[in-house]
Amino acid sequence: MANEIEIKFRIENLPALTRALKKVGFKQLTRSTHEMNSLYDLSGQKLRKRGDMLRLRKYGDIWVLTHKAKTKTGRHKVRVELETPVQNGEQMDAILLALGFAPTFRYEKYRAEWTDGKGRVVLDETPIGNFGEIEGSSRWIDRTARALGIGRSDYITETYAPMFFAWKRSTHSSATEMTFRALRKKSRSV
Repeated sequence: MANEIEIKFRIENLPALTRALKKVGFKQLTRSTHEMNSLYDLSGQKLRKRGDMLRLRKYGDIWVLTHKAKTKTGRHKVRVELETPVQNGEQMDAILLALGFAPTFRYEKYRAEWTDGKGRVVLDETPIGNFGEIEGSSRWIDRTARALGIGRSDYITETYAPMFFAWKRSTHSSATEMTFRALRKKSRSV
C-alpha cells in the first residue's frame, strides 16, 4: 500500500506559477483536463466517520476508483491510497449503488499535471478558486514549495470537501456541490 504525501496551496497567479514551474525544471505531463469526482459512503456516513474516503473520478476519458484511509496530518497530509483504473465508470457507479454506497459529494476541476521526475505538482482550477498540490516525499515537497515561493504558512492539508464547506460558510452560498454548474446556478439566483 502506497502512502500519498501532499500539500495544497492557493494559486494567486496561475500564469506566474506556470512560468516558475518551467524555470525550476518541471515538464508538463497533461494539459488542463476536466475532472469530475464523486465521493461515496454508506448509510450513516460510516466511511467519513472513520476517516476513509471512496472516490470515483473521471479525468478526461479515464476512470479511476480510489480508496484513501484516515489522514495523518502534520505539516503534510499523509494517507494510504489505493487506486485502480475502471474501464466503465457508469457500471462502477451502478455496482457501488447495488452494494449500498451512495454519492455524498461531487466536485469538479480542470487539472494540469507537472513533474520534475521526482514528484508531481498539479494545478487545479476549481469553482472556488485555483489551487495547487505538491505530492512526493516530505523533503521534496518542502524543497519544491520553497523553489516556487510557497511558504509553510501557505500549506493546506484539507481535502476539497471541507475546503468547499468552509467556502460555503464564508460566502453564505447555498450550493450543495463543488461544481461549476451548481455555483453558476446559485450565483444567478442570488
